[in-house]
This record gives sequence, C-alpha cells and structure tokens, in this order.
Amino acid sequence: MAVKKILPLGNPMLYEKSEEISTYELKHVKLIVADLHDTLIDFRKQYNCGRAIAAPQIGIMKRLIYMYIDKPIVFINPILEIYNSEMFEVWDDCMSFPSLLVRVKRYKNCRLRFKDINWKDRELTFSDDLSELIQHEYDHLEGILATQRAVDQFSFVLKDHVKV
Repeated sequence: MAVKKILPLGNPMLYEKSEEISTYELKHVKLIVADLHDTLIDFRKQYNCGRAIAAPQIGIMKRLIYMYIDKPIVFINPILEIYNSEMFEVWDDCMSFPSLLVRVKRYKNCRLRFKDINWKDRELTFSDDLSELIQHEYDHLEGILATQRAVDQFSFVLKDHVKV
C-alpha cells in the first residue's frame, strides 16, 4: 500500500504497550500488513538489512509483527514463550535507530503462539538468530526497545565504527 515513516528512537509511542487485535479488525489488518511490507522492503533498499517489523514502529499500536525472510509471515496477537533458560549475547540493531548497535542478552530458544492472517491459531519455535529477532519484535509490542535491554552502559556502538 505505502511506505510509512518508521518512528525514531526517542518517540514516546515506541514505549507504549500495544493493544490486541480483534476479529472485526482483520480487514484493516491486511492493509497494515501491506504497509509493513512496503516499509520493510524500502528499509532494506536503504540499509541492506531488515527481516521483520512491528506495527508500533510505524505508529500503529496493535499487536502485529510482519516478518519476511524466505516468505512473508504475519503474527497477530503473538504470545511469546521462553522454554529454555539458555541465553546468548548479540549486537542488536533496530529500524528505529538504524545507525546504532546495542549489545543485549536474548534467549537462545523461544516459541510464539499467534493468529495468522486468516485468524487461525498457529505456533512456531525459533532458535538462535531467529529467536533473537522474534524477541526483539515482541519487545516492540510491549513498548520495550533494545536500548533498554543493553548489557551495560558500554553496550552501544555506531554501526560504521565496528565490524560485528
């Protein structure tokens, strides 16, 4: 539909918890997904990265994540489950602050229960970098940014100053 402006770090909306989507909103959700897709693809063209985006990043305070790696997938009203305590550290980036990397700890494995675009119950399990990605996007729905999960006060670096 349209490329939307991604809310930048510091925008107060990024720190708000998103609302659940109801069945009567499903028709509207498809329009939002189209905007998320267009915005993600445009971001990739500009920055040569980007695998997923959450609706709050474009100012829509709904519990909706769009991921496009091999194929597009829509997560409506996701519920994140951590079933293993093993964690790892990673340099996390975000479309809301594309020049910054933040060192965070994430769970190595997670599961996501959600509704798909046809309102069917689904469940997927993720490991390693995809687990980190899902946790990052889920945090957006909770109003949490990677900057709030920094390992310590020295866990920030500008992308063009480091090879990670």
